[in-house]
Amino acid sequence: MSDAAIFAISLGVTLVGLVTSWGVYRRRGAASGMRGAALSLVPLAAAMTGVTEFFVDLAFSPVKWAGVAVAGLAVLLYLTSGAMLSRRAGNAGGDGRAAGGGGRRKQAGSAPKGKGAVGGAQPSGDPELAEIEQILRNRGIS
Repeated sequence: MSDAAIFAISLGVTLVGLVTSWGVYRRRGAASGMRGAALSLVPLAAAMTGVTEFFVDLAFSPVKWAGVAVAGLAVLLYLTSGAMLSRRAGNAGGDGRAAGGGGRRKQAGSAPKGKGAVGGAQPSGDPELAEIEQILRNRGIS
């Protein structure tokens, strides 16, 4: 397409958008009208900067569509590899966490249960934590 045709189409779309934005301004207020006017100016700006020519060439060029397909394949491969790497890292971290969690449960389970254990010296040495544990045990929450 020629530059004049692209500019005329973009100008027409912009003018229709601005008229519509005026109607939106009257019905919904200034903020909605200004948003519509901003979006209406995009086609004219694209034509003036030459971005529209790129998209017109893209729409009618099989070589550029092949390039878009290759770029899409590259993005798909990158995202898939990222998911595979995170899954591998998640499994390794999951196994380590499960082993560590089991060890912690055994340590907590090996402590003697009774009223003397809560009121006595705690391994962490935090009296506030001991008090909270005592309150929870008194209410039947363990």
